[in-house]
Amino acid sequence: MHYPFYRRRVLLTSLIAASINGTALAEETNIPTISVTAPTLVETQTLNSTTLDKEALQSLVPATSDTASLLKNIPGLNLQGSGGVSSLPVIHGLADDRLRIKVNGMDLISACGNHMNPALSYIDPTNVGSITTFAGITPVSVGGDSIGGTILVDSADPEFAKAGEGLLTKGEAGAFYRSNGNANGGNLSATIANETYSLTYQASTATSDNYTAGGDFKAAGLAAAGRGYLSADEVGSSKYKSTNQSLSLATRTDNHMVELTLGLQDIPYQGWTNQRMDMTGNDSEQINLRYEGDFDWGKLETRAYNEHTRHRMQFADDKLYWYGSNTGVPTADGEVCTPSGGMTGCAAGMPMDTEGDNTGVVVKADIPLANNDLLRVGGEIQQYRLDDWWDPSGKGMWPDTFWNINDGERDRFALFAEWEAKLNTQWQTQLGIRGEQVTMNTGEVQGYNTTSADYLAESTAFNAADRKKTDNNIDLTALARYTPEKTKTIEVGFARKTRSPNLYERYTWSTGGMAMRMINWAGDGNGYVGNLDLEPEVANTLSATFDWHDAAQNKWGFKMTPYYTYIQDYIDVERCTSTVNTNCGAANQTVTDAYVYLQFVNQSASMYGIDISGHFPLAENTAYGNFTARGILNYVRGKNETTGDNLYNIMPLNARLAFEQQKDNWTNIVEVEAVGDKTDVSAVRNEVATKAYGLLHLRSSYQWKKVRLDVGIENVLDKLYNHPLGGAYMGQGKTMSGTDVPWGVLVPGMGRSIYAGVNVKF
Repeated sequence: MHYPFYRRRVLLTSLIAASINGTALAEETNIPTISVTAPTLVETQTLNSTTLDKEALQSLVPATSDTASLLKNIPGLNLQGSGGVSSLPVIHGLADDRLRIKVNGMDLISACGNHMNPALSYIDPTNVGSITTFAGITPVSVGGDSIGGTILVDSADPEFAKAGEGLLTKGEAGAFYRSNGNANGGNLSATIANETYSLTYQASTATSDNYTAGGDFKAAGLAAAGRGYLSADEVGSSKYKSTNQSLSLATRTDNHMVELTLGLQDIPYQGWTNQRMDMTGNDSEQINLRYEGDFDWGKLETRAYNEHTRHRMQFADDKLYWYGSNTGVPTADGEVCTPSGGMTGCAAGMPMDTEGDNTGVVVKADIPLANNDLLRVGGEIQQYRLDDWWDPSGKGMWPDTFWNINDGERDRFALFAEWEAKLNTQWQTQLGIRGEQVTMNTGEVQGYNTTSADYLAESTAFNAADRKKTDNNIDLTALARYTPEKTKTIEVGFARKTRSPNLYERYTWSTGGMAMRMINWAGDGNGYVGNLDLEPEVANTLSATFDWHDAAQNKWGFKMTPYYTYIQDYIDVERCTSTVNTNCGAANQTVTDAYVYLQFVNQSASMYGIDISGHFPLAENTAYGNFTARGILNYVRGKNETTGDNLYNIMPLNARLAFEQQKDNWTNIVEVEAVGDKTDVSAVRNEVATKAYGLLHLRSSYQWKKVRLDVGIENVLDKLYNHPLGGAYMGQGKTMSGTDVPWGVLVPGMGRSIYAGVNVKF
């Protein structure tokens, strides 16, 4: 039987007391002791969720500095290519802002027109304690303003000394090296605590040069005039460096705990292989205050947080400053630009800056009801502010500052209620409703100057428009779990989920070519412009999960989840039209083999697919240990119901099959990754098809009491391949003018990489 937390604690205390008293009574009266045995109690998992703890994740950590890649073995989830520490998770074909992603309870937002600082880039893989995902149908208590699912990533909970044991001191230190890109880094954590207070410090750093593909995918040549030479297999603009630190102080008394965490991030550079610009700085400060308490009536959890981001984009080493005819024009630093390298003129690059401020409060209460039912109620407030400006630097980008978004505001207020009921030993249900108001606004904008007709006409029209928007959104969920026997579980559900547009989708205003190319988190090389008239997306999802397993749920299992989603007012794109800018002219409407210019629009879409996963023991207790097979297969199909086009960035049929051997302290894994042809591509975006491929990976680990060693080889056969969600190659040369980034070249996956990692506990 499933009990709420505080009831389980009371029950356990009563059983222990009864056991002690019963033993004493038996000794006094010579009554024989009776031993009662029963199967291990299996704690039921939250409906429609997958949870990975630190132990399940630790074999993946040395092979990556990208926290999102820890999710790759979760059914229904794939990764969209981005920076080295900034991949975007995709659940059932829906990514980025369509997912609710919480890091240590904070709703983090990308403060960048290219979404170079997504939520999961703010936590290093070594700092992750657990990950929980909800695919498609998400409880209203953990997901709002999203339609694809929820990802919860948390650091480990604070630790306190046990009663009577004195001061607790402990820590961890680790280091890794990966051959491809000469990637290296380390992590450190230390805790000192007594029974009441706990102080923990965590730090991690990771750095990498450009990685190489499994073969030549382009011509060798200069990365940028006079700035270096890239071989034919080197993936330009893929280097990165990242440092994260946090300090947490927690205190507990009886059934109450308060934790304050301060976090800092410094990314001095992160190249972008599928964007025309690179990240040349990302600084973040986070304050996160959490309270949890158990009361007679239930459990209360509250959280207040603030996150401030200062983000910068420019051309890094592999990309060429846009040379033009501005000799003698002062740069943003006041210096005079002079021609070099045989150029007739020059410009000081294209500085682009953003500043975001994100403040939130969350209150949530779990209230046990009669018959083991549970009522969960709560509310959330989030206030987000964004400025996005581009300082003048020449070649028409002069003399004023270009304001892409000025005083952007996006505020959310939500209330929710959720009822979990255990009808009997076979049926468990969950019903939820969430009301959310999203209010958005922005100030007036301007172009680089008032002499360009397109800047003046479009900014004037935008400034004269009614820019304040208010969306009143309703989410509904209904889930049921049926357990006809100990080895079988069936879950079915329906969800109505709503997402309001982000600030860039609604408020970016210029159809200038350069301005539009800077609004692109899709990584497809195209340019985008916003739309003030966008409506919220509303997704209606039906899903069912059929789960077969052994009675204890620890030896074998097979799970299958078909799903269907219909999305009203899906935010897709159409080729833009403009009377003041030729970028949106007639040629843009018909071209099929070039990058194009697009505007966000509401249309209708549908998505359906199936996730299959399982694990099965192949042999147990042999002379060579235990052998287990694990596998995942995902398929999703997305269609624009308004135009008949295919949806963009939909992963084709893909699978992973792993064979694991465990012998004493050794764990060895052989994994095969297979991806089918991608032929259903988005015509409006001129999306490029990709070919099928297969990859082989090897991993091995040895665990001592306090030391763990991991070694492995990714892409053992050094296969050259294009990941279907990797995007267009923009890694080198004149990325803005397009002369060095021809249409049709895709970002290749990483070639062979040998890695090793060690972690020591003390």
